Amino acid sequence: MSQTSFDTRAFRSALGTFTTGVTIITARGNDDAPVGITANSFNSVSMSPPMVLWSLAKSAFSLPTFKESQHWNVHVLALEQEPLSNRFASRGEDKFAGLALDEGISPAPLLQGCAARFQCRTLFVHDGGDHLIFVGEVLAFDRSERPPLVFQGGQYAVTTRKPHEPPRLTSVVPPPDCVYTEDLLGYLLGRAHFQLLYQLRETQQATELSDHLFYILSVLLIRDRQSLAELNAFIGYTGSPVTRLDLDALTQRGLIAAESRDSVDRYRLTADGREASLHQIAAAKAVEQTLTERLGESDAQILKLLLKRLINDSDPGLPDLWVADESATSKEYLP
Repeated sequence: MSQTSFDTRAFRSALGTFTTGVTIITARGNDDAPVGITANSFNSVSMSPPMVLWSLAKSAFSLPTFKESQHWNVHVLALEQEPLSNRFASRGEDKFAGLALDEGISPAPLLQGCAARFQCRTLFVHDGGDHLIFVGEVLAFDRSERPPLVFQGGQYAVTTRKPHEPPRLTSVVPPPDCVYTEDLLGYLLGRAHFQLLYQLRETQQATELSDHLFYILSVLLIRDRQSLAELNAFIGYTGSPVTRLDLDALTQRGLIAAESRDSVDRYRLTADGREASLHQIAAAKAVEQTLTERLGESDAQILKLLLKRLINDSDPGLPDLWVADESATSKEYLP
């Protein structure tokens, strides 16, 4: 294929199907000025001796510094370091401003909070078309349990571990005509939800709070002094709308108190109600921590990301619970 007929945009898109990690390469020039660039061209070369490579465009402003410096550091970015990746991918700013650095074995800047770091010295520099390929010996390295940031199809992505055998919830294979299987999304979401609640039952029994009453206290913990209609704007979609009997029960137990404003009763948490809510949330966080340890930090973050996407895509129009100046006015669930 001739160069004139070669579609570079299609070629770039085809290369983008290959998922890579995201790294920041840093060095320090003879003038002591630090440089750093975001790159996904990093790769391993050899285990013995330990060698890695990466490539840099010949048009890059930082090329002279990397060519004159004998040392450079490779930082494999963690999932939460996407803003740092964007910073080092841009031009015209002090990329190191405000960043805390660790002391390394060379003058090259050593960034913190990464999934892995490799401190290297240059062995070879090869011509690679419109790039130069830097091959280096790894002098020191370290890693953390932070999930890595990856790049795929022209955008950031996340990865999850794929077990050799897919997890199954049943030991039998359902017959071909069975339409209700364990792979139904609604079943999986519902079962996961109720199994999480099941682990909180012991705490709820200690406070004698049902799930429904705890939801009410949770809303008031974030948005205090809500009317019945406003509470239902946040809770009614669950299929168990708040009733005045629920509010009376919480009031009698001293967990909430009513205030009348403009002929409308608004409810606020009492000190006991706040304590009960915080106690329950602490228990929920403890359950979450245990599950995160079982899933792994990376998979737990991916699960949260997917759930947020699902919630956004299926949102029936619920008000934002955390926007302080928003007032729900729906009367749909008034008894």
